[in-house]
Amino acid sequence: EYLFAPTTRALENLQRENVWGKIFLTGNTAIDAVNQHLPLAEKKSKIMQQVPFKDYAVATAHRAENVDDPAVLQSFIEVFAKSPLPIVYPMHPRTKKRLQENNLLQKAEALKNLLILPPLGYLDFLVLLKNARLIITDSGGIQEEATAPTLRKEVLVMRLSTERQEAVEAGFAKVVGTDAASILKAIREAVEKEAKLPNVSPFGDGTAAENTVETVKKSFA
Repeated sequence: EYLFAPTTRALENLQRENVWGKIFLTGNTAIDAVNQHLPLAEKKSKIMQQVPFKDYAVATAHRAENVDDPAVLQSFIEVFAKSPLPIVYPMHPRTKKRLQENNLLQKAEALKNLLILPPLGYLDFLVLLKNARLIITDSGGIQEEATAPTLRKEVLVMRLSTERQEAVEAGFAKVVGTDAASILKAIREAVEKEAKLPNVSPFGDGTAAENTVETVKKSFA
């Protein structure tokens, strides 16, 4: 039995659990995907034609514990209203529904420094991330993608914790909670002082798929 660990921390966790089988450190295929698709995205995507801001932050929010809580939703709208950096927000259908239910959608749509977009395809979203100054999110996958050397973006995580501890330890991500004051403070700090981000990703060098295939091939050699 083979177990493929995307990070050193994941490998160590598996070792501590005394799992059955051989463990291999491969890296995370999210980095492979960013590296492979970003050049194509930059050729094909026209998403930047829709963005009126020179400097902006990309925001995403969809987790149930966030958008299903009216107080947290209200907090996010306050952040978007007061952010020192304009916000581009591809809105998840779940979030849109919750905003409508809580009579907050019109308020959000009226904000001058907030551009609400429909859900985006992968290529458009990559280009949006590439051109952003900052990422504000509750997504797990984006915390991984932001560390790809071709993107290298600072991420503010609007949650109370994150499973992507590697991104925090490497200096890419910062858990800022869901309180408007805390998030706004973190945005201001990020704008005032650009983070010094590593040139390498804690999630691998973009060869996770190759490493996995090579490991399997050797086992049948």
